[in-house]
Amino acid sequence: MNSFLKLEQQRTAAKGSVWQILVAALGRVGITPLGLGLLVIIAILPNVPPFNQEHIVRWLIAGAFLGAQAVAFDFTAGFINVVNFGFAAMLGLGAYTSALLANTAPYLVLRLGISPWIGIWVGALVAGLVGLLLGMLTLRLRGIYAAVMAWFVGIALMGLANNLTTLTRGSMGLHPQTLLTTTDNLPYFYIILGMLIFIYVTLNLVTKSTIGLAFKAIGQNIDAARASGINPTKYRVFNFALSCTFAGLLGGFYAHFYGSLTPQNLMHTSKTVEVLAIAYIGGRGTLWGGVAFAFPFVILMEYLRSNLTNLPGLQLVIYGVLMMLVMIYYPAGLSGLYYWAEAKVRTALFRRRMPSPDEKA
Repeated sequence: MNSFLKLEQQRTAAKGSVWQILVAALGRVGITPLGLGLLVIIAILPNVPPFNQEHIVRWLIAGAFLGAQAVAFDFTAGFINVVNFGFAAMLGLGAYTSALLANTAPYLVLRLGISPWIGIWVGALVAGLVGLLLGMLTLRLRGIYAAVMAWFVGIALMGLANNLTTLTRGSMGLHPQTLLTTTDNLPYFYIILGMLIFIYVTLNLVTKSTIGLAFKAIGQNIDAARASGINPTKYRVFNFALSCTFAGLLGGFYAHFYGSLTPQNLMHTSKTVEVLAIAYIGGRGTLWGGVAFAFPFVILMEYLRSNLTNLPGLQLVIYGVLMMLVMIYYPAGLSGLYYWAEAKVRTALFRRRMPSPDEKA
């Protein structure tokens, strides 16, 4: 009997150690067991009726796409406290770069025919380089000036995309080559879900490094960070350039998934406002908050848009109302609400485990 009890205790301890190792490994990349479970559910969802319908799978793709943008945007806004109002322009820059490299149509000047799988990475690199130059020019400024300069550059890039008609066809738009030959949406869902996980894990690892500590110090108090020996401009420029790189990568996916590209649909400031709203409502400085909010919200918005066609722009009104409610009543966003609930549950479990005075006696 004693040997059986010891064996059971060893098995229990082994299971506990495996679980602890798994939790620790997930924690290093910023994923909790709950987050992993939700990712698994999202990955399975498009295979389960009624979510396996093509239009709903496209909604899920839009949710993952917007969630990935929110991660890249929050990396700058939530950690170094700089709002990149030119974010959508960087998205468009990556999209146009990749689309033009893949072009084989005779009506455009550039006809290289490079594979979109290569072009999206070139587009990311171009967006990152432009973000680096923009950051070097603007991130020496403080407050609203850096955000306004990024906005002006975004407007300039959108103007170039509109006016260089021999290269971009302007408002007539481009029809880029798609990533896959299939018309099925499911493979594209797994591509953008993989990109979302890749962007999140990469940026989370950066924020947990010594570089991330510098970001947090700069975001909280730039003068104190400088007094501690941190060069704010260097770290802010690096942060900004990395965020723009991932924006360009996502822009490449947009171009080669939708197969239609116009400056108005991708590079307009309203697109940046959408990403900003998702990131802020989800919770600034968390990276995952925008992802958690994007999926249910995008599905809701797409449902309303498809059923309330006589109310165009309704999503922007709802974004604004939610932003005001969050700013006034819960500035920490939905992630703050989650941490509050988690703390309450932990406190309740701790009190249940604590022995009563009679038990102690």
